[in-house]
Amino acid sequence: MKFNKAKTDFLEYLEIEQNRSQRTIANYDHYLTRLMDFAGDINVADIDPELIRRWRLWLNRLGTNTNDELSSLTLNYHLIALRSFLKFCAKRDIEAMDAAKIELAKTHRKQVTFLNEDEIESLLNQPDTNTTIGLRDRAILELLFASGLRVSELVNLDRGHINLKRREFMVRGKGQKDRLVFISPQAVMWLENYLDKRTDNSKALFIRYSGNKKVDLSGNFYRLTARSVQRLVARYALLAGITKHVSPHTMRHSFGTDLLMNGADLRTVQVMLGHSNISTTQIYTHITDPHLKASYDKYHHK
Repeated sequence: MKFNKAKTDFLEYLEIEQNRSQRTIANYDHYLTRLMDFAGDINVADIDPELIRRWRLWLNRLGTNTNDELSSLTLNYHLIALRSFLKFCAKRDIEAMDAAKIELAKTHRKQVTFLNEDEIESLLNQPDTNTTIGLRDRAILELLFASGLRVSELVNLDRGHINLKRREFMVRGKGQKDRLVFISPQAVMWLENYLDKRTDNSKALFIRYSGNKKVDLSGNFYRLTARSVQRLVARYALLAGITKHVSPHTMRHSFGTDLLMNGADLRTVQVMLGHSNISTTQIYTHITDPHLKASYDKYHHK
């Protein structure tokens, strides 16, 4: 079978049978199209280790707008997409190379940026809560730290999604997987304060109050975008005098780190963050090294 035809079938399989997000499907399409850009519309059976070796070399030299070479992580995204494609071909009895023969490039373990207790406190206190925008922003910051939500998950929340009395709700994360999210009494308080000020009928939990296009044709406010949340988090971090780069994902890292530092086990943190693989959660373990040493000194019989 020709590569382009098999690729189309694979992308449809991801959408219909795997229920993958449109963003994931677009990414896989992009990575696999890169193979066709290199080799042309070849037969799937012609994909072999030597072709992949030459493709990797081509990708490595392809570069980006800011770098002469692709990062190891970006290169791995291409290889992961190809492995998934080859596994699909094997399931459909399409003659193809064994996906297990593709080895990923070695990558350095990510360094996690997180905020300490004083930095979190200072950041949360920056919005002017005498204004509706300030109340919204305080609620956003509180919710990010209390829940570990991804920014994409946060901006897609509707008012009816969160049960403020039970302090919990379900969220659909990566891979269209649902998980239970808990929030703190303090986050609930600020969410209630913000919602009490709302006089609109928009169903979105967090809405825009500025810009040329803040309301739709029905007069409802538009949902706040992920980029807007990134900007407001960075702005309040600057006002708080925090010199490190701070993003919504920094708040997510701070949530995970806070759980571990206070005694949560790695499996619990994995579930709360919605990581499909515990190896993703393990990026937090080196942060807690001083905490582990303190536990050793406290509990080990000398």
